[in-house]
Amino acid sequence: MKLKNEKDKLSLPRKAWKKQGYIDEPAAEGIDLKAEIRRMCKEKDAIILAHYYTVGDIQEVADFVGDSLALARKAAETDAKMMVMCGVHFMAETCKLLSPEKTVLCPDLNAGCSLADSCKAEDLQKFKEEHPGYQVVSYVNTTAAVKALTDVVVTSGNAKKVIDQLPEDAKLIFGPDYNLGNYINEVTGREMLLWNGGCHVHERFSVEKIIELKAQYPEAVVMAHLECKAPVLALADVKGSTADMLRFARENRATQYIVATEAGILHEMQRSCPDKQFIPVPPEISESGLECSCNECQYMKMNTLLKVYNTLKYEWPVVEVDPAIAKDAVKPIERMLELS
Repeated sequence: MKLKNEKDKLSLPRKAWKKQGYIDEPAAEGIDLKAEIRRMCKEKDAIILAHYYTVGDIQEVADFVGDSLALARKAAETDAKMMVMCGVHFMAETCKLLSPEKTVLCPDLNAGCSLADSCKAEDLQKFKEEHPGYQVVSYVNTTAAVKALTDVVVTSGNAKKVIDQLPEDAKLIFGPDYNLGNYINEVTGREMLLWNGGCHVHERFSVEKIIELKAQYPEAVVMAHLECKAPVLALADVKGSTADMLRFARENRATQYIVATEAGILHEMQRSCPDKQFIPVPPEISESGLECSCNECQYMKMNTLLKVYNTLKYEWPVVEVDPAIAKDAVKPIERMLELS
C-alpha cells in the first residue's frame, strides 16, 4: 500500500487498514526503523510498552519492558500523551482503562489471546447467575467486558498476594486460567470455583522433554510459569510469573536454567545474565509431527518493528473501550493495584 501524501491516510487507505487491523505500508528503503521510532516517540510525546514475550528488536526499542503487572502499573503512572502497547489486545485495553485520557495504540489489532478468548463475557455472566453470592477473581488475560463483571483482577505475579487478602470465607470464582487457579487453590487452601480456560502456549509444554533436559543438564534450575499444567509445575524448582523467573535468574548463583514459558523472555534473561545459559522447553510434538526448539505465542509475534513504525507514524490503530464497559472494568484493576 503506497501513500502519495499525508492526506491519503484519512481517506481510502484507512478503510483497508481497518479491514486488516494494521498498516502494511513498507518503509522507505534504507530507513533505520529503530532510530525513526525513537525520534517519533520524542516528537509525539509517546512511550512504547513491550511485554517480555515480544521479539527482541521490539524489547530493545521500547521505553519499558515487563510482565502484565508491571505494564499495568506503568500505564497508570506515565505522563506521556500516547502509548504504544506491544503485546496483545487485552493489554492495550488495560492501558486505555487506566489512562482513558491518553491515546493508546496497538500495532496489530489481530494480536489476540487464546486465554482471553476462552472466557466470553456472556458466558461469565451466566455462570455468575448460576452461583449467586460468589465474587469473581479474573486473571488479567481477559477482555474489558469480562473485567466489567469482575470484583478483582490478578496477575500471575500477584494472584496469591491478592487472594490472601480476601476474607477466608469468601466464595470465589476464578477464571479463566484453570492451571493458575488450581495452583492458587493448592498454596492457599482455598476452594475457588475454576473456569476451564488455558493458554495455548503454556498448555503444550512437554513433560517428557523437561525430564530429558534435566538428565542432560543435571545442575540446571527448572523454572515454569504458573499457567503451565500441574505435571509441569511439579517438575519445577521455581514457579512464578515471567518477572519472578527473571528476578530469580538474576539473583541466583546457578549458571544453567531450563525455562518453561514463552520463549520471548529468553531475550531479557540473556541480556541481564550474559554469563548464564537458558534452555527453552520445547512444546509437545505438533499436529504436523514436527518438533520446535522453543514455544512461542504467534499473537505476541504479530508485533514487528515495521508495524510499530507505521503505528506511530499514522497514530493508528487506536484502541478504545466502550465508556459503559470501562466504568466498571477499571474498578477491579484499580483494586488489584491497591492490594498488590
